[in-house]
Amino acid sequence: MRMILSLIMALIVVGCGSHSADRTCQGEVASLAGQPLGTSQALITDRVSSFYVKSDQLAVDSGTLQSADRYVYIPASVTQEGFLAQRVSNNIFRLASAQQDRMVTWTCPNTLGKL
Repeated sequence: MRMILSLIMALIVVGCGSHSADRTCQGEVASLAGQPLGTSQALITDRVSSFYVKSDQLAVDSGTLQSADRYVYIPASVTQEGFLAQRVSNNIFRLASAQQDRMVTWTCPNTLGKL
């Protein structure tokens, strides 16, 4: 009985462990005021508490995203490169740069049920 309980607990821990999901996402480039500037495509690795963006123009790791209350405030961080990184939702990610007066918001395909 103890062995079966241990096996069940191990399966639960493995099943609930964090994983990353790579998705090719389409992005909208805009000024910080919201003026459209173009489009972008990037591979985003979603690690839930952080994400990684790789495109022809950049490769950025968000670092650990912080939020006082994820239901009220968007989880965000400042990257080593100086970007504001935001996980707007499960499928929307954003990098913004005040110095460049530019932000890119990527929308990824919904992979719910495909994990």
